[in-house]
Amino acid sequence: MNDLSRCFVKENNFVTREIAGETIVVPIRARTEDLDSIFTLNELGTTIWNLIDGRTNVNQIVEAIFNTYDVTEDEATKDTFDFLTSLEASGLIH
Repeated sequence: MNDLSRCFVKENNFVTREIAGETIVVPIRARTEDLDSIFTLNELGTTIWNLIDGRTNVNQIVEAIFNTYDVTEDEATKDTFDFLTSLEASGLIH
């Protein structure tokens, strides 16, 4: 996944809640065996998560990370790609 023009959308079978400054992503139909499917996002992850809307492309997300955090453009690109790849592999986005 190195396509900067690609846009992602969130799967609709998860609900997001902010609790004590952390973003929690939980499957809607959580069963005991689904507890491993609960995700806790840090500040950077929350920023990226909030930008995933089906219209904002990867390049725009990278730019937002670069402009928001004290990182190089290469770091912003790598961190964004790594996180999006993880979300996609976990079935949270497509």
